[in-house]
Amino acid sequence: MRAIYMLVALACYTAFFLAFVYLVGFLAGIPLLPTHVDKGMAAAPAMAMVWNVGLIALFGIQHSVMARKGFKAGLTRLVPEPLERSIYCLASAVVLGLLYRFWHPIPTVIWDIANPLGRNLIWALFLAGFGIVFISTWLINHFELFGLAQAWNSGPGSNPAAPTMRTPLFYKLVRHPIYTGFLIAFWAAPTMTAGHLLFAAGMTVYIFIGIHHEERDLIGTFGADYAAYRQKVGKVIPGMGKG
Repeated sequence: MRAIYMLVALACYTAFFLAFVYLVGFLAGIPLLPTHVDKGMAAAPAMAMVWNVGLIALFGIQHSVMARKGFKAGLTRLVPEPLERSIYCLASAVVLGLLYRFWHPIPTVIWDIANPLGRNLIWALFLAGFGIVFISTWLINHFELFGLAQAWNSGPGSNPAAPTMRTPLFYKLVRHPIYTGFLIAFWAAPTMTAGHLLFAAGMTVYIFIGIHHEERDLIGTFGADYAAYRQKVGKVIPGMGKG
């Protein structure tokens, strides 16, 4: 069965990876893409806002609800436990695909940095944000985070180690560097339109709601160790949001 599980996990991983790469282009506004944050379905600003808030909410609900222990327990009654995380990644990719497909741009310009050096610095910050996200996944366990390790460890004789709390590199500065990277990438825009601003603001709200639920799970897993870590390290900004 491990070979079948690995094929499914790799397919789900590939779908999520492609959705993640598209997100970079979506926010950067790459003209060759069929849709991006400033290119998509047309609607009056009020209707566009309704559509976009709904799409962001759909992503937030899927991403948070499917990550909770109760949902996972129910899901594993329908799919093999080694594929639970892979199915989560696949669902995230599907919801992101819906967001890309049905996003309604709102082209009103909020700010526009005309200075070439300033624009290049903002673009560098944008790429650094996504770099922080990608590196942070490897600092913990990239393959477990995206479901590949679970599929691999489903084979006979496998004995996965119990979860241990580690705080390498970025995790010594903030508790959630993946979210820090996303926040940087969402807001680092040399030209910020109303649609982009709505995306950044909506995803920021989701991130802080998600952190609240995620930290409850982490305390349940690591207990006093994580509680002490919260007292010492900021949430997404170094030194801020302790406790």
